[in-house]
Amino acid sequence: MPGWIDAGCDDYVRRMPPDLPLMLTEIKPGHRVAGEDGGRARQLEAERILAALPAGCVPVVLDERGTQATTRELAAWLQGWMAEGVSPAFVIGGADGLADSVKARAGKLLGLSKLTLPHALARVLLVEQLYRAVCIIKGHPYHRD
Repeated sequence: MPGWIDAGCDDYVRRMPPDLPLMLTEIKPGHRVAGEDGGRARQLEAERILAALPAGCVPVVLDERGTQATTRELAAWLQGWMAEGVSPAFVIGGADGLADSVKARAGKLLGLSKLTLPHALARVLLVEQLYRAVCIIKGHPYHRD
């Protein structure tokens, strides 16, 4: 990832309260062979993603067709998962998108925007929104309506 992506993510990860840590796990993308549609690369990436999901998590898969939520709705989802004692695992796919097997495993499909976003920028946007949602939950003044 470009340095500014890492710096942006690191900033919001550091801001998270100790009782709600945010961990980033990068999965090596599948290698796309020239002339192929990316299906094999998506499948390899899917196997790696599914193997890396923590036991008992709720996979929240980012998908352009997913539910578009407000930050307050995201905060409500987080509160619900916290009350149930489960942790969400947010999944951002690679350049070729996500395999259907990953989407099928999702507890929720989340659309960040109707705009087409580069995956790196989606990462920063997601981390910032998670921080903002946690601020809502904690009553911190970072979020303003």
